[in-house]
Amino acid sequence: MVDDKVQPNPEKPVTVPHLSPPPGTYIIKLPRYQIFRVPTPENAFHFEQLSRRNKKYSGCCLCSTVLSLFFLLLISASVISYFVILPMSPNYTINTVSIKSFNLTTVTSPSLPPHVSPEFDITFTAVNPNNKIGIHYEKGSSVQVFYKNVNLFDGVLPPFFQPNKNVTVLEGNSAMAEMITSSVHDELVGAEKTGTVPLMVIVRAPVKFKLGSVKTWTMNVKVRCDVTVDKLTAKSKFSQRIVIMV
Repeated sequence: MVDDKVQPNPEKPVTVPHLSPPPGTYIIKLPRYQIFRVPTPENAFHFEQLSRRNKKYSGCCLCSTVLSLFFLLLISASVISYFVILPMSPNYTINTVSIKSFNLTTVTSPSLPPHVSPEFDITFTAVNPNNKIGIHYEKGSSVQVFYKNVNLFDGVLPPFFQPNKNVTVLEGNSAMAEMITSSVHDELVGAEKTGTVPLMVIVRAPVKFKLGSVKTWTMNVKVRCDVTVDKLTAKSKFSQRIVIMV
């Protein structure tokens, strides 16, 4: 008997050709928080400004560093020079205060004309203790004597050069006579009778310090000396001397 059963005919698998997508424009939408951009659009302007600022800051830092090094070297050189040279301040001492041409007669009438103040001969010693520094005393100095803030004397110092390790005796030359009232005159006479006449001597001098061939700028030296004399005569003696550098 003939087998009527039809056997299946095996066939090769059918291959479906890959079709390219049709031409077109595709728009893919993503959430904003998944989009990364450095910098973000709203911060782009600030980023640009910060970039420029950082460049300027770098230049300023370099300039500041150079200046800091320069000043550090300058300070180091100054400190070394100070300990090598060891500059010291000059010393001043009042030697004599002689008074002359002063009328010791008491005047009781304030209506009389003002009196001329006494003449002073003032000498003092200037000591330059420095080993390598000289001192130039320039023009424009002044020597003044006060009694209770009343100017009695105006004088000047002669300009001169004081070398290192030197002691010089100076004399204040009278520049002009001062006028005093009768009341001040009588106060001076009364103080002279008690043997204590308080006076204040102020010396101002423009000076330049010299080291080798180098001179400094002009500096003003001011010396105040509180003096008490026993008499308003040429033979007056000191009972107190205080010298203060101002």
